[in-house]
This record gives sequence, C-alpha cells and structure tokens, in this order.
Amino acid sequence: MEAFRDTFWNTPHWAEYAQYALGTLTVLIFAAGVFWRVNKWRLGRAEPGPWSLKERIVSLVRNGLFQWRLSSDPFATAMHLMIFWGMVLLAIGTAVATVDWDVTKLFFGFQFLKGVTYHAFELILDIFGVLLILGLGMAMWRRYVRRPARLATPEVPRGSLDSAYLLGILMFIAVTGFVAEGLRIATGEHIQTAWAPIGYGLAGLFAPMSVGAMKTTYQFVWWAHALAAFTFIASVPFTKAFHLISSPVNLFFKTPTPPGRLATGLEEGAAKIGDFTWRQLLQLDACTWCGKCQEACPAHATGFPLAPNNVVQRLDGLLSTAAKRNGKGNGQSNGQAMAPAETLWACCTCRACEEVCPVMIEQPRLIVDMRRHLVYQGEVDEGVQDALMNIQRYGNSFGQSGRKRAEWTKDLDVPIKDARKDEVDLLWFVGDFASFDQRLRDVTRTTARLFHQAGLDVGILQQAEQNSGNDVRRVGEEGLFELVREKNLDALGKATFRRIVTTDPHTYNTLKNEYIADGEENPAFDPAVVIHYAVLLDELLRDRKLKPLRRLAYRVTYHDPCYLGRYNGIYDAPRRVLAALGTKLVEMPRHGPNSFCCGAGGGRLWMKDTPGIEERPAEARIREALALGDVEMFVVACPKDLGMFQDAVKTVGAEDRLRVVDLAELVAEATESAVEARPELRPDLAAPGVPRPVTAEPRPERIAQATDEQQVEGD
Repeated sequence: MEAFRDTFWNTPHWAEYAQYALGTLTVLIFAAGVFWRVNKWRLGRAEPGPWSLKERIVSLVRNGLFQWRLSSDPFATAMHLMIFWGMVLLAIGTAVATVDWDVTKLFFGFQFLKGVTYHAFELILDIFGVLLILGLGMAMWRRYVRRPARLATPEVPRGSLDSAYLLGILMFIAVTGFVAEGLRIATGEHIQTAWAPIGYGLAGLFAPMSVGAMKTTYQFVWWAHALAAFTFIASVPFTKAFHLISSPVNLFFKTPTPPGRLATGLEEGAAKIGDFTWRQLLQLDACTWCGKCQEACPAHATGFPLAPNNVVQRLDGLLSTAAKRNGKGNGQSNGQAMAPAETLWACCTCRACEEVCPVMIEQPRLIVDMRRHLVYQGEVDEGVQDALMNIQRYGNSFGQSGRKRAEWTKDLDVPIKDARKDEVDLLWFVGDFASFDQRLRDVTRTTARLFHQAGLDVGILQQAEQNSGNDVRRVGEEGLFELVREKNLDALGKATFRRIVTTDPHTYNTLKNEYIADGEENPAFDPAVVIHYAVLLDELLRDRKLKPLRRLAYRVTYHDPCYLGRYNGIYDAPRRVLAALGTKLVEMPRHGPNSFCCGAGGGRLWMKDTPGIEERPAEARIREALALGDVEMFVVACPKDLGMFQDAVKTVGAEDRLRVVDLAELVAEATESAVEARPELRPDLAAPGVPRPVTAEPRPERIAQATDEQQVEGD
C-alpha cells in the first residue's frame, strides 16, 4: 500500500467543516489586525526617498531571512534561525497539505503527497519541527533562566506575559503536532515509519494503549493543535508576534541612504506621534524588544538616563494610544511628553544602537526629531545654547572671531595657501577644534608638516570656513545647520581645488553626506572628493610619499571614532597606517563597528556634566584600554577624541601608564623631517577640562539665523 497524506484521518465530517469555518474566521481577524496596524503607520507623514528594489530585496533576504545582523551573537543567531525557519517550513507544509487535499484531490482527483514525495515531506517537517522546539527552548532558557537585564525595561517588564504567551503557544503547537503524528502512526494504519522519525519514536510510547483509545486521544490532540494554531494566527497582529511581519517589512522599506545622512524633519520637530514619518512609525512596530540597543548604548552603560529601547517602546505605546483615541496621531497619552528631555539630551548620536539593531531601527533619528522640538521650544542645555549662539554669530563654537581661525599657521615653518585666492591641490577643512583648541593646535601643525613633507599643495579657507554643522544638526537646530552649510558651500564654490581633507570625522561625515542631498547637483562641490586624513596618510605611506625612517616598536590600541567608523565604514586605513609604522596593534574588546563612543557626539561635548554620573564614556573607554595590560599608547584619529581622552586619562589617574596620541603624531615621529621639527612627542599637551565656548550675548529663547550685520559685528 502506497503511503499518502490523509489530512482528515479519524476526523468526523462536522469537524472538517468546523475547521474550515474557524480557518475563515481566523483569516478575517488576522486581516483586520494587519489593517489596523498599517493604519497606525499611516498616521505619520510622507517620506520620499530613493528607491532601489535590488537593495531592498538584498536587505530583506540577508537580514530578514538569514538574520545576518545577529551574526556577532551565535546563540541569538541560531535561536532565531531555528524558530523562524521552523515556523516558515511548518507553515509551508500546512499550506502544501491543504492544496494537496482541498485543491488537487477535490478538483482534479489526485494527490501529489504520496509515496516518496510524501515520505520526504514528512521527514522535512519532522526536522524543522525539532528545530522549532530547540529554538523555543533556547529562547525560554535565555529569557527565564539566564534573564539578561537588557530584556527587561520599564515598558516591557522582564518575563512579560506577551513573550511567555508567544513562546508557550508555539511550543504547544509544535509538541501537539508531534503527539498527533505519533498517535496516528501507533494505530498501524499509516505506512510512514522512519520517514517520520519523531512521530515513529513517540508511537512506541502509545503502544500499550488500545487502538480505540489512541483514536479518541488523537481527536482530542488534533483539536487542541488546530485551535492553538488558529488562536496564534489570529493573535499575531495584536501581540509581540507581529514583529514576524513588521520586522521584515521594515527591512524591505529601509531607505538605502548613507548612515551619515540625517533626514530633514519638521522645523518645529516632533511634538506628537503624527509628526514622525510613516516609516518611523513602522519602525516602532518592528521592534523585537531584544534590548541589544540598550546593551550597546554608551550613555546607558555609564549611567545616563537613556535606553534606546525604552524610547522606542514608549513611542510605540503613544502610537497605539493615539490610534485608539482619534485616529489622527494628534494626541499624547494623558498629556505625557514624547520622551523626557534628559533622556533625549543624553544621546551621543554614536549609532551604536542602530548598528546593532537586528531590524534596522533608526533610534538616533527619532531622538533628533524630538530634540528639534526641544530647541524650537527653547528647552536647551546651557552649554548647547552658548555653542549655537557662538556658531550663529562667529561661525565657530568657541566664540572666537573668524579672523583667528588661521592663527595656528603663524608659528608654522611650512607654507599653507589661502584657498580663496590661490588654486590648490588639497583644500584642508580644518574644523573648529583643530583650529581653536590650544591643546590641539600642535597636532594641527604636525599634520601640516606631514602634508608639506609629502609634497602636497595645501590651502585653507581662512576665516571663510564655518563650523561644518554636523553637531549643530544633531542637537536639533536644523535652521542653523542650513545657514552654515550655505556659507561653507559658498566659500567652497569660490575656491579651486582637487580634493578636500579634514582631520575631524564629524566634519568629514557632514561634508561627505549632508552638503549635497540625493538628486541634487552642485557644480562647485562634489562629495566624492572629500577624504579623511587617516585615508590620506594611508595613501601617502603606500605611495612612498611619506617614508618612515624607523620602526615604532610601541604596543598601541586604536579607538574607532563613531563618525568615521559606524557612520562611514572607515576601519582599515588607520590600522594600515599603524602597521606601516611598525607598531603592534592590540585591539580593545569593543572595536570596529562595535567601538565604544567617547561621549562627545551629538553636541554632548558642549553640555554640562549630568549630576550623579560617576563615570563618563571616555573614562570607561580608557579603563577598557588599560585592561589590555602593557599597551603604551591610545591612538585616536579625531581632534575631539584627543581632547576627551587626554582628560579621561588624567581623571582615571593613568597618565604614567597610557599616552593618548593622534595618528598624525605617530606618523610624524617615524619620518625624518617631522622628527627634526618635533624631536619628541609632547605628552604635556593635555590640560584639565575641556574649555567651554564663551558667549558674548544673552541666550535667546530660540536660536535664530544670524543676520549679515551680526556676522560682521562678530568678526
């Protein structure tokens, strides 16, 4: 007798009809729930953007189907893959069996699930059923035995009933499916044996029962299995299980723009849920409550009042409330703020949360949109207010006259051209900190000597250079960002150059990604010509335009700047420079895409210290480097990092054990002309405390654009 799939074996006809009725009801409830969810997303604003079907499909397959973004966590990867593919294959198996019984058999008089095909079908379902159970077991062990803190938040308490329901009902469906299979085989009325190994094994447990008892028990188990499956499917849109749909959808609709390009929001910021875009609201629904963003967040790790997952889940709750209240997204829940101001200002915009998120939620973008509203309302940290006013009036955060921007060149023994007057090969966009911070000017001069030694034709914009606006934009002052961008583009348009170089990753990011938006054209400026000095030094060493004359036998560790690494993917160039100099690089546990932020980004450098914080991110990073043992130098490739970490070394009392040096200083030490100019590195550059920008005017309630008259007065 040839084996075949007898879908309604030992089941009365009324049960057959009842299952079809319940299945129809289940589909209707599921569809209504999905419609409700999609309508929630529609409360948001439109979000135009580039469309690349190929990139979207690749993202969906890579990160949705194969969980690539979890690859750094083998346990989580295996667990999610087993649960996901177990559910997918069992769902496909159910659909195939339905077609076999209700379509081909009913309308065409034949079944394709028979013989060898049926045997293979049963074997595949048994394998993936086991994988599903193993994956669910791993999830239960992690959530209820290991109990990692990141899975517990104020919005989602540890061991929440939603998670218990999801894991429990899926486990029940899988187990009852195997039990029903075992009972069916135990009666001896089906020829499956080893092709259904799990059912065949369970059949032995039921052997002492009579055939009648087996059939009665089978009907009970069959109904329990079917009702559980219908309940789960109907509940998907209304429970955590919906992320099985929303997460892949979010991965598909992720806009393929550079990570460093912040989307333009409303001028007044996000004051209510409806002020976000539909794709941002989709992201709220896509959150899997995994807590990985919290675990990666440097602010959270050092005690600041920020957990990115709490922000997302709080907004998701407000979204549901707004949808229930008026369907327009215009109300808050009981008058609550979108998020506490202290939470929003704690963010360093380092993208550690976004980088680790398995479903690509853009937490920093949500935070910046809400910061814009705080700025619009005048609820701004005093230090940020001062810095914004200084940039508005003087073009720099230090409150210095623009004429002083090039003062660092006065003691320089190599020529630096005025790019406003002379054509140059390399235009150096120096940035505020490298130009004005007294502790950093020596490094700026050293970099200039290296450029001269390599035979580069270098010029600067002098006082025409303004703050690039990267941090201005990320504290939420979009209008001021547009002002400085316009002034810088105007200055760049009047200069003639082949490439632009900068030592500041923040400046590099905004010049590269935010000065020309998608679809725009500007004949005076091409973002492709922007280069970071670490890449340039790597190029000069490779081309032998810079020739190290001795090996630097230092044991060093390197800190990846957030705006160079996570924002722009530059990791290898500075490491190649260190290797070319002969240093021994010892990586910190958190490096590359997982690098730990110094805490200066997103305007945090301008803010006052938060009361009650025992350790800043920069200090935590220095302790991480000290734990490596005999590392002598902490190498940075960012002016802000140099100042932050020099202060941190002093704070933790490690000045005699670890020297913070800029990448250019090491290159200079290894080359002849630089060594002649500076016979030794100067560890005494650091001074306690990062100087705060000085303001010359009272703070206004709202930062307005500077008038030409104010700018002249400032100069």
